[in-house]
Formats: sequence, structure tokens, C-alpha cells
Amino acid sequence: MKTVEEMMKELPTEYQKEVEDFIEYLLAKQLKKQRKKPKYNWAGAMKDLRSQYTSVELQNKISELRIIKK
Repeated sequence: MKTVEEMMKELPTEYQKEVEDFIEYLLAKQLKKQRKKPKYNWAGAMKDLRSQYTSVELQNKISELRIIKK
């Protein structure tokens, strides 16, 4: 059986480019599937502000900021 490189050499140049593009597409598709679980190393990073703000206050502020951006 021929290798991919051997088969590509037999193709016209424009088809070789299509094969390269397809391989790049497959590699990108594979990377999307390999997504890792998110790390939550940020959790608790703002513990020192816990006494100043409630979670509800922070949620309201985030909502306000989202509305302003639109």
C-alpha cells in the first residue's frame, strides 16, 4: 500500500493543495474534540471581598454591565 506522500506526488498541484487543506481541517476538528475539562483554579480568588458584597449584588452588577455593552 502506498503512503499518503506517495499518492500526493501523483496528484496535480491543485489537488495536492486540496489534500493539505483537508488534512488541516481534520486536525482542527480533532483539536476541538480534545477540549479539556475547565480548571476552576480561580474559585475563591475574591474571598477577601466576601464581607463587602453579596452574590446577589454581584449578579446585579454583572447584569447592568451586560446591558450597558449592548
